[in-house]
Amino acid sequence: MTTLKSKLQEDLNAAIRERDELRSSTLRLTLTAITKEEVAGKEKRELSDDEVLKVITKEAKKRREAADAFAQGGRAESAEREKAEGELLATYLPKQLSDEDLNQIVAQAVQEAKAAGAEGPRAMGAVMKIVNPKVAGLAEGGRVAAVVKKLLAG
Repeated sequence: MTTLKSKLQEDLNAAIRERDELRSSTLRLTLTAITKEEVAGKEKRELSDDEVLKVITKEAKKRREAADAFAQGGRAESAEREKAEGELLATYLPKQLSDEDLNQIVAQAVQEAKAAGAEGPRAMGAVMKIVNPKVAGLAEGGRVAAVVKKLLAG
């Protein structure tokens, strides 16, 4: 059974052999972030695939934010590069939920929360509690919160 980390390592070696600069530098940075996470605690440990996914998600998010910042700053070339790195990392992540699927999950959670008596501003937390485990790793927190707010506002 190959771990996600070893798959990243294999893909890095292949990218180096193929002289694929974008892939090799992106994977190298990501593996560094994983290693940093492994030695962050009191003792060095091997990250589980779920933990590795969290690191990749964080790295992909950093790339998206950097791409936006570069684009706003008029640095199109840097923005393109960050975007390409983010897209490459996204290939290692579970497919994100479509807006339609996310709306459906949130709508159901809103009904559950209301049935349980949650309303007003307090409903937001109640709905997020129901939604988060269902969408973990499949939709970004900010995106989920925006849909919850929209549906609660009716």
